[in-house]
Parts: sequence; C-alpha cells; structure tokens
Amino acid sequence: MKTKYLFGMMALIAVFSLNSCSKDSSSPDSKLTSADAVATNKMDKASNDISDVVEDQYLQLPGANKTSNTYTSILPACATSVVNITSTSWTRTVTFNNCVFNGNTLTGQIIASGTLPLPADASTGYTINYQFVNFTHNGILIEGNRSITRRFGSSALLPNTNHPIHIMDMNMTATFPNGDVYTRVGTRTRECVEHFGNNDLSDNVYKIYQSITTTRPNGSQHSHVVLVTSPLVFDMSCQYRVVGGVLTITGPTHSAVIDYGSGTCDNDATIAIDGGAATAFTFGN
Repeated sequence: MKTKYLFGMMALIAVFSLNSCSKDSSSPDSKLTSADAVATNKMDKASNDISDVVEDQYLQLPGANKTSNTYTSILPACATSVVNITSTSWTRTVTFNNCVFNGNTLTGQIIASGTLPLPADASTGYTINYQFVNFTHNGILIEGNRSITRRFGSSALLPNTNHPIHIMDMNMTATFPNGDVYTRVGTRTRECVEHFGNNDLSDNVYKIYQSITTTRPNGSQHSHVVLVTSPLVFDMSCQYRVVGGVLTITGPTHSAVIDYGSGTCDNDATIAIDGGAATAFTFGN
C-alpha cells in the first residue's frame, strides 16, 4: 500500500480505537491504539514492497515475462542482485544498502528462489519462495520465510483477460525500533487488472483482497478482511492511490467497516463502527 493511503488508514484506525476506548475501557485487549495503527500501516507498506521486489526478480528470468520480450528492473541503482542458476533451481539475492524504494528505506537482503524449468503455460501457478537476512524496512526488522504463488490467467475479477495474479502466503514478524513485536498471518491476493505488461508501474491498477490476522505486542488479535466481491482498488495514476473497495477490521469486541467508494479518484470514504451509520471522511492529500 502506498504512503498517502497509509496515512489515511492511520487516522481511520485511530477513530476506531477511540470508539473502542469509550465503549470498553476496562478491556485493554479490545482497543486499537494509535501506535497499533502506525504499526499496521508500516507492515502494509513492507508487504507491498516485498511483493514488488520478489516479482521484479522473477520477471528477470528468461521466459518469465509472458507479456513482453523485455523487462527492465524497477529496483534503484543502489540495490544489487546476485544470481545463482542451476538446471533445477534459481536464486536471486537482493542487497539493499539504505536504498530508497517506493519512498521507503530498505537495508539488508531479500532472497527470492524457485524451481526450474519455469512452466511453459503461464496459467500454471508458480511458487516463488522468499526469505530475509537482516532485512529492515524503514528501520523495522522483518523476519519470516514464506512464498508468493504467481500465475497469469483470468479470474472472477477479470474473467475474459489473462492478467498477473499474486497470492502472498504471509507469516511475517515485524520488530520495531522500540522493541514492539507484531506478527501477521494470512493470505493476500493482488491482481493487476489494467495496464500490465507495458513495463510501467505508474499506471497499473490493482485489485486486492485478503484475510489477515495481526497479533499485537499484548497478544490480542485483529482481523483485516477484504472480500473478493468488494476488493480494494489501487490506481497508481491517482494521487490518492486507493479509489474503491471495502475493508473490515474486527477486534475482540469491536468492528469497523471502511468503504472507499466505486472508483473515483478522490480521497472520500465512509466508516461505520460496530454496525452503526456510515460517516463520511477524507483519508489523505
């Protein structure tokens, strides 16, 4: 998720936390704090950047990019990639040295790997594994060994057109500079539904749905769910990024439903807390 959207989310979840405090101040596990809001959004940024890096490394393999004969890496010049290819596998180790990528500062390594040969049919699901070595994202230590399953095909969201579909198997631990530790477990699916294959990420349109559980430092859990019937829509050509979709946040005793509308490039949305009436708000500049 991009920066301007994230700042809006911080404000939204802070509203949710205030409501929780006013309704159940005796139960600290039921509250989302402003620190939790910041942590959640920072982890969202990390997840998006990790997906971009892993896909970038995969697309540099011969025969991986099914929509074009060429591919230009999106990584900044300060990042280096070391490649190891055998007859049965490939590994690409990306090293960041205080590199700015998508507006975020990355250090350490992301290692992406997979089997060879690549599937001849792009619609076949292909699993890319990834792991971290002393990897930090804006000063947050990210740990975990998981995978992204990538395929190029049609779906319910775009039934008549083959397009890139990523399913991110997430089990990530984030240790913040102040010592707070958060974990996120679940799956996140990202489909590129417009302008894919042109070697230009700035005009891509993504639809994202997910089921993720975040465990906070005090042990309490909140789910962040986006249904495939109302996916979040990200238009990279829009300054506000998110232009549609519905996110539901559920805690031990409270819930919030955030609706970003139906596709207009604006920063208008609504929030409904604990089943109450939707209230309009703006989520960023």
